[in-house]
Amino acid sequence: MTLDERRKIIPLAIRAALASVATALFLFALKASAAWHTGSVAMLGSLADTGLDLLASLVTLYGVKVAAEPADHDHRFGHGKAEALAALFQVALITASAAGIAWSAIRAFGAPAPTQDAGFGIGVSLVAIVATGVLLWYQRRVIRRTGSVAILADNVHYQSDVLLNASVIAALVLDQYLSWHGADPLFGIAIALWLAFGAFKASSNAIDQLMDKEWSEAQRAAFLDVAARQPGLKGIHDFRTRRSGSHDFAQFHMEVDRNLSVARAHDLVEAVEQNLKRAFPKVEVLIHLDPEGHVDTDNPLVEADVTPHWFGKRV
Repeated sequence: MTLDERRKIIPLAIRAALASVATALFLFALKASAAWHTGSVAMLGSLADTGLDLLASLVTLYGVKVAAEPADHDHRFGHGKAEALAALFQVALITASAAGIAWSAIRAFGAPAPTQDAGFGIGVSLVAIVATGVLLWYQRRVIRRTGSVAILADNVHYQSDVLLNASVIAALVLDQYLSWHGADPLFGIAIALWLAFGAFKASSNAIDQLMDKEWSEAQRAAFLDVAARQPGLKGIHDFRTRRSGSHDFAQFHMEVDRNLSVARAHDLVEAVEQNLKRAFPKVEVLIHLDPEGHVDTDNPLVEADVTPHWFGKRV
């Protein structure tokens, strides 16, 4: 990706993140008023989720900004892991909010009280659904043009908000119009469980990044399929991958005929790098050159040959 392309893409991603923050601020103010007027536990849960949405949007904005910064002298691999650290902080807040909503819902079961002004609460939830829908539409446009992983994650998060707002409407209708007063705390508990599940997923992803977890098998296979198609390549081993924020890194040892000149072997490495860059423009690749049959270590994991099964038939 050229510098001019990055200059065009980064502002788009930042604008999408700012739109997410603005939407979350608007919905938080609206739902705070609705929670006060209705006394609904489900609406309170939706309010808490919107507050977390605001935090998530701020984290996304921070992540996009950091991802736009190039590597520096002290951070040679970039600053992507700042997103994972921020996510863990966010997870702590999500977990605390989920516990608070669940406790309020349990107390409501012990002393059931009907909610008030369901029409206002339903109207607020409908406005929230429409506003979230507009944001999702805009984010998808930006994702198609930029491929931003941070905006994609934010988009997936806001998709769940549509379901949460629909559940608030259902809780208010059941509570006030059908006189099922246990519906509101029940939906409040459901929302708390949803938040806790989201916290678990977010923590898993953040920890995976901080622990440099390997790509999925499908991603690894697709990458190796492109690398191994280079004529003259004799094998690939010690293939390692990791992700840091929106950046991917891959490194491996590439074997070539030991009788090749240094210049010819270097040309083969550059050809592989170019092929990978065209197929995976967002992956930073590091290739170590080895003569065919060379053994670096007696570690069987490191020396495992990972070239595709068809490798010997096509090269």
